[in-house]
Amino acid sequence: MLKRMAALLLSAFVLSATAGCNYEQLAQNSDTDYGSRQANDPKMLGGKSYGPMSNNPHQHDNAFFEYSSMISRKVTDLNGIASAIVMLTDKNAYVGLMTDWTAVGTRNSGGKSEQDNTGTSEGVYNHDTGSPYGNSRTLVSPYNSYFSVNDINNLSDELKQTVALRVRELAPTVQEVHISANMEFVNYFNEFAKEAWGGRPLMPWIDQFNTVVKYHFAGGKEMPKPITQPGTYSPSEAQMDQ
Repeated sequence: MLKRMAALLLSAFVLSATAGCNYEQLAQNSDTDYGSRQANDPKMLGGKSYGPMSNNPHQHDNAFFEYSSMISRKVTDLNGIASAIVMLTDKNAYVGLMTDWTAVGTRNSGGKSEQDNTGTSEGVYNHDTGSPYGNSRTLVSPYNSYFSVNDINNLSDELKQTVALRVRELAPTVQEVHISANMEFVNYFNEFAKEAWGGRPLMPWIDQFNTVVKYHFAGGKEMPKPITQPGTYSPSEAQMDQ
């Protein structure tokens, strides 16, 4: 009798442990967990798919760029991502994204939150000043916004890998996939996307685009004025002057 009870208890323990292991494995494989960072993590098998793949100093001298609504939508569908803007060039894919609370571990340790959303509970936009007004030109802001990550190194490697694999699945000819959740980067990409949404050509902005991506991904020293800075000459405003 005692042996039978012991056997039953052991069976229950094994089943429970197996279920726990299966749940952990499912979580590591899914796009709800970008923070496990275990050895042989399934998301990171097969080699890194994002970032620089060569030492080509002209990798970001793109000849053209275009907005991909389809890939933007497919990347946005991933858990942990509130919105994504994907631009394709003759060489690369560039992804600007905002994160949300639909997944864990989207930031590496040390990457602190840049948004203060406490104003939502107080009926104001800017918690520091009490102002109810935001900046309509920005997609992501320091207040009442989805989340940005200033330094690309503080964005989860597993998240970047998942995004890059999704992009490469849909655009297999791209040489490199570069990903950022930097606030200014995302807001610039939003300005470029507005041009595409309005049916206007993006080629007049290729130099500005290359300046932005070089600054963020190749150590470029030059950066266009921040979108939020008065007097910034945006694509939409330039088209209105023509």
